[in-house]
Amino acid sequence: MQQHSRYAASRFPSSAAMSRRQLLGGLVASAILATPFRTLLAQSPLGTEARRGDTLKITDLELIQVKGHYDATPTVDNQPEVTPLAIYDGYKAKVYEDKSGPSKQIETSAIYLYIHTAGGLDGFYGPIDREAAFVVREQLRPFLIGKDVLAGEELWDQMYRSNRHSRDGIFMMAISAVDNTLWDLRGRYYNVPVYRLLGGPTRESVEAYSSTLGFSLQPDAVRKRCLALKNEGFRNQKWFMGYGPGDGPEGMRRNVELVRILRETLGDDVEIMFDSFSGWDLTYALEWAHQVERYRPRWMEESTHPEKIETFSTLRRSTSIPIASGEHFYGRWEVERYLNAGGLSVVQADPEWCGGISELLKIGTIASVHDVPVIPHGHSLHAALHVILSQSPMTFPLAEYLVIKMRSYYHFEANPPVPVRAHFSVPKGPGFGITLDEGKVESRKVLAF
Repeated sequence: MQQHSRYAASRFPSSAAMSRRQLLGGLVASAILATPFRTLLAQSPLGTEARRGDTLKITDLELIQVKGHYDATPTVDNQPEVTPLAIYDGYKAKVYEDKSGPSKQIETSAIYLYIHTAGGLDGFYGPIDREAAFVVREQLRPFLIGKDVLAGEELWDQMYRSNRHSRDGIFMMAISAVDNTLWDLRGRYYNVPVYRLLGGPTRESVEAYSSTLGFSLQPDAVRKRCLALKNEGFRNQKWFMGYGPGDGPEGMRRNVELVRILRETLGDDVEIMFDSFSGWDLTYALEWAHQVERYRPRWMEESTHPEKIETFSTLRRSTSIPIASGEHFYGRWEVERYLNAGGLSVVQADPEWCGGISELLKIGTIASVHDVPVIPHGHSLHAALHVILSQSPMTFPLAEYLVIKMRSYYHFEANPPVPVRAHFSVPKGPGFGITLDEGKVESRKVLAF
């Protein structure tokens, strides 16, 4: 990529100065839902140009990295979870306890994606994963230049068919980043939030469950923190297992004790869920499940590696605890295999990784046929919230809110999504409405790998 970028600070989306392109079509915004599409397109300045030719053709994909600092106390909220590597001595989680300490400046960065069009309208989305950004830049950018941004199904299918490795991993993550950015661009083009394009809204707000990754698992800390979350309005809490097969009977005792403490502290009016991040195997998961069934967990998540479909099916047949997984699913085909095998009670596909909004919608359709809910993994929130808001609450009942991660994940954004009383309000503004707080951006650069 040439080092003279198309963007300048004045063009970069910020709370102080939104791009003039976001205002196009504003004269018809109040009547957009009642106006026939052809009439709306004819009234829009971009609609007039679009009929003349190539204004909605992609001219470039541009990756921007912003950097800055935020305040944090590094001696708290760092409880490790069990991982697949924890069977090895050097990777076992140590017993952890929060400690008081001074606040420090923590350096952070985020990558956002622009999709530019010939008519001057831009799509803007992020943060996206760095490994996905590389594929966007090196593989998808040259392929997409000149394509029509409104041809969503065609673009997704062509990206998927463009590389032999596209079906999973970082290539599918890159497709997800592009797909989500294209949805933002279409929302800006029609001057509506993305959920309007998806068919919503289906409710007045989106309820979230609290995801406690990083919370101390010391008994007193668990009691204090789970009650605090309950008082904040969270009717559903997910906690992360700290121990696995490599930790022996003592690790199992701690894993069971966590469930008991939560149920006894919270009572019966809060759902409790548990995540073991693929750090267990079938034997270990069954032993834990049989010991904690009496506490009625809402689900047990990622009990082993996602490729072991038969393990999930056996586990689901062998315990009354619902079985959840899916953050590492890539596309509708993998979800269908799981559901046909009877392996899941909850699908947790992530629109940042599974293929974007376009694919998450298809996954939702497949899941609804099997009468299984989709509760998207909360690695990021923008795309997931718009999908949940636009679909049936039976199929998409909840969002995930990673309490600690989200304190800094959207550090650079002027209006990050934050739940109030465990509910996200309906997003406003065209597209995803993502704007940056320029006061927090200490540096920025165009990524060219």
